[in-house]
Amino acid sequence: MLVPETSLDRGLLDALQALSNPMRFQLLAWLRDPVANFTLDGAIADPVEVGVCVTHIRDKVGLAQSTVSAYMAELERAGLVRATRVGKWTHYKRDEERIARLVAELGQALHVQKP
Repeated sequence: MLVPETSLDRGLLDALQALSNPMRFQLLAWLRDPVANFTLDGAIADPVEVGVCVTHIRDKVGLAQSTVSAYMAELERAGLVRATRVGKWTHYKRDEERIARLVAELGQALHVQKP
């Protein structure tokens, strides 16, 4: 049975689109364990509680600050991360509750009913 797009939550489709970019997918995966995945020298906030500074993310991926900011903004629009300002710096943290809801919603959307 084909599920029409209109019956799917737009948020789920936005999240899948955000994750279709391999770098955005990797960033979200790394943010699951920020202490293990980022060099946090000079961090001004707790990476577990507040998130990882965009500067530390940029240092890890080696891309321009504007590119990293655009990637993170897309993940934020999709509801996968939350942004917090600390001084002039933006920190990003995964929204674990939203991710869990999206995974459950995806499971429901892909569930095949047996005739």
